[in-house]
Amino acid sequence: MLTTSDVAKVYDTILSIPGMSETVKIDMRISRKNVLLLHSVLKRGLMAKDDDKSSALLESIPQEALQELHVIADDYLTKAGLTELSEKLKALSTK
Repeated sequence: MLTTSDVAKVYDTILSIPGMSETVKIDMRISRKNVLLLHSVLKRGLMAKDDDKSSALLESIPQEALQELHVIADDYLTKAGLTELSEKLKALSTK
């Protein structure tokens, strides 16, 4: 069985493959409901807690890549016109 450290090394190796930094265009057609859910899942995954196993994996990912994922998640929300709704839902969940 692979340890969290082993998994982080595998991901680091995959991310180092030539061509992995090249940009690609992805044309997606998804419902607003799924955009809202995707945004929530991405943000939750990027905010892993220190006691979470995925936290060790996130620590091995360059900060620039993590920031780009935050931007992508927010961009999807903006393009779907759901930013205000997402903020209101977030405010409800913190109460």
